[in-house]
Amino acid sequence: MPATTDDRARVVRGACPHDCPDTCATLTTVRDGRAILFKADPEHPITQGWLCAKVRPYLDRVYHPDRLLYPLRRVGPKGSGRWERISWDEAIAEITSRWKAIIAEHGAAAILPYSYSGTLGLVQNTVTAARLWNRMGASGLERSICGAAAETAVQMTYGARWAPAMADVEHSKLVLIWGHNPASTSPHFMPFLRRAQRNGTRVVVIDPRRTRTARSADLHLRPRPATDGALALGMMHVIFRDGLHDEEWLEAHTVGWRDLRDRAAEYPPERVAAITGLPAEQIVALARDFATTKPALLKFSDGVQRHGNGGQTARALACLPAVAGQVGRRGGGLFYSTSDYVSWDGEAVSHASECPPVPRIVNMNRLGAALQGEVTDPPIMALYVFCANPAASTPDRGAILAGLQREDLFTVVHELFMTDTAQYADIVLPATSQLEHVDLHKGYGHRFLQYNHAAIPPLGEAKSDWDVMRLLAAAMGYDEPWLQQSAEEVIAEILDATRARNPWLEGITLERLQREGTVPIGAEVANLVPFADGRFPTPSGKLELRCDALAAMGLDPVPDWTPPAEFADLAWDDPADRRLVLISGAAHHFVSSSLANVPKLAALEGTPYVEINPEDAAARGIADGDDVVVENARGWCRLRAVVTDDVPPGVAVSPKGFWGIHSPYDRNINNTTSAALADLAGQSTFHSNLVEIRPAAAAVSDVTVHPLAAPAGES
Repeated sequence: MPATTDDRARVVRGACPHDCPDTCATLTTVRDGRAILFKADPEHPITQGWLCAKVRPYLDRVYHPDRLLYPLRRVGPKGSGRWERISWDEAIAEITSRWKAIIAEHGAAAILPYSYSGTLGLVQNTVTAARLWNRMGASGLERSICGAAAETAVQMTYGARWAPAMADVEHSKLVLIWGHNPASTSPHFMPFLRRAQRNGTRVVVIDPRRTRTARSADLHLRPRPATDGALALGMMHVIFRDGLHDEEWLEAHTVGWRDLRDRAAEYPPERVAAITGLPAEQIVALARDFATTKPALLKFSDGVQRHGNGGQTARALACLPAVAGQVGRRGGGLFYSTSDYVSWDGEAVSHASECPPVPRIVNMNRLGAALQGEVTDPPIMALYVFCANPAASTPDRGAILAGLQREDLFTVVHELFMTDTAQYADIVLPATSQLEHVDLHKGYGHRFLQYNHAAIPPLGEAKSDWDVMRLLAAAMGYDEPWLQQSAEEVIAEILDATRARNPWLEGITLERLQREGTVPIGAEVANLVPFADGRFPTPSGKLELRCDALAAMGLDPVPDWTPPAEFADLAWDDPADRRLVLISGAAHHFVSSSLANVPKLAALEGTPYVEINPEDAAARGIADGDDVVVENARGWCRLRAVVTDDVPPGVAVSPKGFWGIHSPYDRNINNTTSAALADLAGQSTFHSNLVEIRPAAAAVSDVTVHPLAAPAGES
């Protein structure tokens, strides 16, 4: 931690904790115990001295006047905002006494921890989500809200999520960016892409919306939402039909290529054109370009698979580079995630072998239904929320709020702010920010580990997630030493255990991480071209275009396309069908709901809005800037209309992340989203969402598909 010339100030190395593949390296200047400057590390190979718009004003978050600084107990009705300050001793005693009573009456399965990606740290997230709850025998949580279908699909196809280095895109001659907007969600990829473009690389973006990334592409294709799998199969049809596949490579290195060829034969360009809304000749041209331009890269992320058919969509996208002969080439292949270069040792993380079996698993996307009786024997009687704000970010928000208001549900929320979820808690505990605790991070868009030193003391009485787990474990009477380790001891234990089976971690120790901050995963990985040797860590040792493990799960082992159930009766070309497909993708200035309460960022993002095509707006009597009601059978919210041809007819876009309590009528877009699960891995289906949009001042009319209570003040 080098010092500045002012001997009262020091510079502390850290890592951005938020859910972004870039995992930036940061430098915090501290004087007299207060952070006075937060900036990017200019020496980090990915961060390269600049931070995204979301994180630049990070000190505004750390020193936000609304930070929770002391434990609070609810003294009024749930959601009333009436609290009293209590001590940590009182809070821990009340929580654990309530838990012990619940365990005595219902068993530990009646207690549900709920967390996700408020931080991606090994200690404050991964370990905190495992050890205490395993020891207690609490219900497990299926954390499948973000990328479960794509993660599973890529692992089952390739055996591991290994992606090329970001810099290798400069070797690409063609890049397909598919259902992904890295300008907003992986911004440090963009300088590498821009350099490639300046050197002649062609970029094609496939996305219904004209995103920031699409604006600078050489070609932008706009298929209908949830038809991406059909488009990929149509491209494979052309590649096989025209003899553009590398049959020798497919025969040697894949399983099931003939099965996939037979499936792709069912998707001629004319059929795919009818499904996607794209011209058949455009599909043919793209397929030929992708197969004949060497090397070519396909880059996708998680938004494209948040549909009811997300698993098969991700499978089709993962298979396409193999059929096109792009896998194993520098600058070619698939870029989804780098997460599996290092997979932390599961036993060291969880100590599961020393704990009772997990009694059941609750899917996080079904939280509202679970709290309202879908989960029984025993019912969920206690909820502990950390690193998450489900009342803002989880689908079917209305059901979640109804569940949180149960008088017999004991809810604890550990947070930095009084979020949508915290306002319904019985006990609220103050959490530390990234500058106030120790952690270790690995990127899922690059190949570096990043150590986060605590830069400043915790504000007020805030405590880290892991420190609270230690207090709760002791009060519950659990005396296992792994429940009382320091954060540094946790990191050292997991590193040692993981290094023993992963040679790419050789020489990476706690001490080295603390000293250097940024440490690359093994030297062998630095220049690795994924799967260049033709070997894949799958059961067969080959790339599995036909995946028999999926067949064993009762799923189609070969990629196919069916529309999401929500879209089954959607008539794209019928003017009488006034429903729009609502996509709730990432906001440019928030990370899901994190940072949405930072004033500078909220001002940049603007009031909650929905983009609607001029054709659809005119048919509904909506003008740019009008207040509109977005509604379906699940609920409604009120938004500002942005009339723009950035979205095609039949599609609307409203970015996620706005807190309900900062939105009109305490509602956000997740009042309309579905808690239905996708075809693989319990995946969320946020984007399989049909809505009506009408002027807010208009009465509910006959064109409203589902009659709903109108907002206050409307007839």
